[in-house]
Amino acid sequence: MFKINAYVQRNFLFLMNKYFTGNSMNYKQIFGITIPIFVDSAFIVLISILNTAMISSSGIAAVSAVSVVDSLNMFIISVFIAVATGGTVIVAQYKGKRDAKQASLAASQAISSVIVISIVISLFAIIFHSPILNSLFGGADADVLANAKIFLIGSCISYPFIAIYQSIVGVLRGVGDTKASLGLSLILNLSYFILNIILITLLDMGVLGLAISLIVARVLGAAVSLIYLIRFNQTLHIKLRSMFKMHISLLKKIMYIGLPFAAEQLFFNGGKLLTQTFIVQFGTLAITVNAISNSLSMLFQIGGTALSVAIVTVVGQCMGRKEIGDARKFIKSFIGLSSIFFVFITIIILLLFPMLVNIYTPPESIIPDIYQLILLLSITQPLVWSISFILPSALRAAGDSKFTSITALLSMWLFRIILGYILGVTLNYGLIGVWIAMVSEWAVRGVIFWWRFRGDKWYKHKLI
Repeated sequence: MFKINAYVQRNFLFLMNKYFTGNSMNYKQIFGITIPIFVDSAFIVLISILNTAMISSSGIAAVSAVSVVDSLNMFIISVFIAVATGGTVIVAQYKGKRDAKQASLAASQAISSVIVISIVISLFAIIFHSPILNSLFGGADADVLANAKIFLIGSCISYPFIAIYQSIVGVLRGVGDTKASLGLSLILNLSYFILNIILITLLDMGVLGLAISLIVARVLGAAVSLIYLIRFNQTLHIKLRSMFKMHISLLKKIMYIGLPFAAEQLFFNGGKLLTQTFIVQFGTLAITVNAISNSLSMLFQIGGTALSVAIVTVVGQCMGRKEIGDARKFIKSFIGLSSIFFVFITIIILLLFPMLVNIYTPPESIIPDIYQLILLLSITQPLVWSISFILPSALRAAGDSKFTSITALLSMWLFRIILGYILGVTLNYGLIGVWIAMVSEWAVRGVIFWWRFRGDKWYKHKLI
C-alpha cells in the first residue's frame, strides 16, 4: 500500500510540475487561486438549482416568469461584470508587477465606476419595466407577464448592490485573494437560499418572496464586501474616500478592457435575450423546459466556469511579469483540465438524470424534451466549451479585448441568432433547433479563438 501511495504521489507531483508550474507561478499558487473559485462556482450552481426547484413549487407560470426575467438580468448584470473584469485584469497585472499602490488605486476606480453604471441602469429599468417586458415578451401568457413584472422590479432594486459585490470580488480575484471571494459569495448566496426557504417554501409567497430574498441577500452581500475590503483586506489598501476620486489614466486602462467586454456582453446577452423571444413563441411549457435545462446545464459547467474565472488572474499576473511562456502553458493546461471536468461531470449527470430532473417536479410530458437537450450538451460540451469560454478569458487577461469581443459578437449574431431562428422557427424544430444553433456557435468561435491563441498578436498589448 505504501509503494502504491508513493507511486501515485510521484506521478501527481510530476503532472503538477509539468503542466501547472512555471517561472512566475507554481501549481500550489495556481490551485490556491483556483480551488476557492471552484468551490464558489459549485456552491452557486447548487443554490441556483435549489432556488429554481423551490420556485417550481409555485407552478410553471412562476418558473417561466423567473426564466424570462433572468435572461434580462443576465443582459444587464453582464455590464457590471464586464467593467469589473477590466478592474480584475489591471489589478492582476499590477499585482504581477508588484506595484501595490497602483493595484489599490485601480481597484478603487473599478469599484466606483461599476457603482455609477449600475445606479443609472437600475433607475432606467425601474422606470421603463413595463414597456421593456411587453416589447420583449409580450407574447407570453398573462400570468407569466404579471409574475415577471414583480421579479424584474425586485431585480432592478438589487442592481447597485450586486454591482458593489461583483466589483469588489473582481478586484480581490485580481490580487489572488480568492478565499475572501469565496467567503463573500457564501454569505450572499447562503442568505439568499435561506430567505427563499422562509419566503417561498414556508410562507408560500412565490415570485414576490423570491424578489424580496434577492434584494435582502444582495444588500447584505454588498455591505459585508465593503466592510471586508476597507477594514480587513491586507493586500489592497483602499479608503472609502478614494472611490470618489477620479484617476483618468487608470480609468482608461480599466475601460480599455471593460468597455469592449461590456459591449460584447450587451450584444452577446442581447442575442440570448432575443433567442428567449423565439422560445416564448413556443409556449409556456417550452419556456419551462428551457429554464430547467439551463439550470441543469450549470452543473456541467462548474469546473469550466471556475477555470475561466481563475485564468484571468493567472494570465494577468503572468503578463505583469512578462512571462509569455508561462501564460501559454497555463492556458493549455486549463483547457485540458476543463475538458476532463466536462467528461467526468457528464457521466455523473447522465447517470443521475432521473433524480436530478425530479427536483424540479416538472410535468411528465416535458421530461423527454429536457433529456434531449441534456444529451445534446453531453455530446458537445466536452469538445467545444473550453476553447469557446476559457480561451477568450485568457486572451482578455492579456489585453486582447477588442478581438475577443468582435469575434464573440459576430459568432453570436451570425450563428446563434440567425441559425437559431432558421432552425427553431422557420424550419419548425422548436427548442432543440435553438440549442443546436447555440452549441454550433460555441464550436465556431472556439476554433477562431484557438487560431488567435496560436499566433503572437494576443499578448503584444501594453496595458501597464
